[in-house]
Amino acid sequence: MTDEIRTTVKLGKTKEKGLSRRSLLKGAAAVGGAALGSGAITGFPTIWAQNIRNITLRQFGTGVSNQNAVADKVREDLGFSLQMTALDSDAVSQRAVTQPDSYDIADIEYWICKKVFPAGVMQPMDVSRLTYYDQLVPLFIDGKLTPESTIAQGTAPHTVGFVEGPDSVTFASTPTNWMTMIPTIYNADTLGIRPDLVGRPITSWADIMDPAFRGKTSIINVPSIGIMDAAMIAEAMGRVTYVDKGNMTQAEIDATVEVLLEAKRAGQFRAFWTSFDESVNLMASGEVVIQSMWSPAVAAVRSRGIPCTYQPLQEGYRAWGGGLGLAKHLSGLELDAAYEYINWYMSGWVGAYLNRQGYYSACLATAREYMSEDEWGFWMEGQPAQGDILAPDGTVMERAGAVRDGGSFEDRMGAVACWNSVMDEDRYMVRRWNEFIAA
Repeated sequence: MTDEIRTTVKLGKTKEKGLSRRSLLKGAAAVGGAALGSGAITGFPTIWAQNIRNITLRQFGTGVSNQNAVADKVREDLGFSLQMTALDSDAVSQRAVTQPDSYDIADIEYWICKKVFPAGVMQPMDVSRLTYYDQLVPLFIDGKLTPESTIAQGTAPHTVGFVEGPDSVTFASTPTNWMTMIPTIYNADTLGIRPDLVGRPITSWADIMDPAFRGKTSIINVPSIGIMDAAMIAEAMGRVTYVDKGNMTQAEIDATVEVLLEAKRAGQFRAFWTSFDESVNLMASGEVVIQSMWSPAVAAVRSRGIPCTYQPLQEGYRAWGGGLGLAKHLSGLELDAAYEYINWYMSGWVGAYLNRQGYYSACLATAREYMSEDEWGFWMEGQPAQGDILAPDGTVMERAGAVRDGGSFEDRMGAVACWNSVMDEDRYMVRRWNEFIAA
């Protein structure tokens, strides 16, 4: 892609810097009926429009983005059916490889992609058929939010975002015309706290190990994610120094697990959660006052009238991101429908739907078109809400005057220290993690 010109995306405002070869390819694809986008491109043969209504695409992934409202909107806007199945991260990883004929669309995280794509069960995505590629957040293209940004540790999405060719399973070191997935959803994760119960300012990942919180803390029990939180904690405590937290040596894994085991023996942890609802209930009940948490889970606690903060920390955030990938077996009309769905997904409605839950969409410019100025100011710019901020279902998430924890998009995603990862020593890490949980 040496002939491509980078498009800078800043808070949803796209600045075109030239006409790329991809733009010309996209135009040709549109004329041929390959990408219908969000309804802006018309002129498809009647038989295509009729037949696509008989299509059902099967999508599976985590519950974060496999939401019924999206499937309902697909039927309304595109005319075909989207059948969604929500699983936990480990089950997603296993099914993607062992049951490749059971799905058409894989909605997976980038650390899972690192495991799955080399197995040959997915097909590379033709960039020339992606209507909104040039408007993607640059994090997913070269790993940098801005040209001056430092690339975070771990499985940064751009490192597994491209392959070398249309039949390749080898990740490319630079962008090519063949993507593993189109990025859709991501966030910067940190600790959630009960400010009314912790009794002091929380500024570091190390604070979760304060003996004052003994028996009132929790971390996520998904090995590939929990170990990253543990690494942020251990490094903040000064107990372990990592070359790359996202790709630990066996010695670094042992040292990290030892920190966890010591804390567990001392009674530091109340529980280890695996689901969104578990984390919400632990915090809302007051059983836990500081824990690993997701931004929408914090919002869910606050929606009950209970104080809860998604606490910015001096060491930065642990980030994650996911995307949509195509099953290897897709072809013909079903493949056309899959590209149609993906282009619709990036056209704005879904992006705004995800942003309103506290996540971030990968195509900010189109999402902004579906959000009010007040919504955009609150979620993306860190501005005080002028009116009540509503969830997608119409319930109040934040009252007028509230400011988003952590501030603006740039403040949060610009402070990412590491991404969720798959390590070279993944099997060893999982075994040691399970020993910690069972201890």
